[in-house]
Amino acid sequence: MADMYGSDVLSGTARRRRPQVPVVDAERDLVVEDAETGFCGAVVGFDRSYDGEFVKLEDRHGRVRLFAMTPSAFLIDGSPVTLRKPAPAARGPRITASGSRKVEGLRARTARAGRIWVEGIHDAALVEKIWGHDLRVEGIVVEPLHGIDDLAGLVADFGPTPSARLGVLVDHLVEGSKESRIVAGLGGNVLVTGHPYVDIWQAVKPSAVGIREWPEVPRGEDWKTGICTRLGWGEPADGFRHVLSSVSSYRDIEPALLGAVERLVDFVTEPA
Repeated sequence: MADMYGSDVLSGTARRRRPQVPVVDAERDLVVEDAETGFCGAVVGFDRSYDGEFVKLEDRHGRVRLFAMTPSAFLIDGSPVTLRKPAPAARGPRITASGSRKVEGLRARTARAGRIWVEGIHDAALVEKIWGHDLRVEGIVVEPLHGIDDLAGLVADFGPTPSARLGVLVDHLVEGSKESRIVAGLGGNVLVTGHPYVDIWQAVKPSAVGIREWPEVPRGEDWKTGICTRLGWGEPADGFRHVLSSVSSYRDIEPALLGAVERLVDFVTEPA
């Protein structure tokens, strides 16, 4: 009786392995076709729900649909592929609010003997908002003065030296002003810089706080109160909360203030 199975049941009859379906990163604007529905579109985003990851496809008519990212669910040039969400791009150096490179894993260094003085708590808060990271890296303490009328006496009490320098940031530091006379002749270990604005609020760009320009306040009227009245910001404390919350980086600050603070940081940290 003839052997109906042949001499080797495995000879020539082994199943061929299915070709592996390539896995493709679903980069933005990659054009794919959903194998089940035939919908063809470019990748424009992703979504996730309790039952898996979805890719958003936009066709040439602007219609956007979601498709589950299951194995072999899509076609590229007629061939099946499995889509996967691309890995996040490696981040470059992070930048601080002041525009400098951020020091990762920062532990604030011991405070220097030198100091930076500013006129008030609003000045101190704004400087901290922009330069806080840099100040901690360098170990610089910023202290509010609540006015500079007795600046010469305060400087004498501090006793600045080449290893304990003093930087002072002054509002409305323009030629011929009261402020320019107060800061004259304070010694070589003291650097005074400033900006031309009546108050440090005004060193914030109007666009950052949502106005076209800072209103004019007549001389003799309290400037902060006048600004809040004209802009409907409530009391000065409310106004400053609005100003401070509107600032996120050096781009929101006028160049005159940026340069003034940067010079003070350099001066205080310069080796004796």
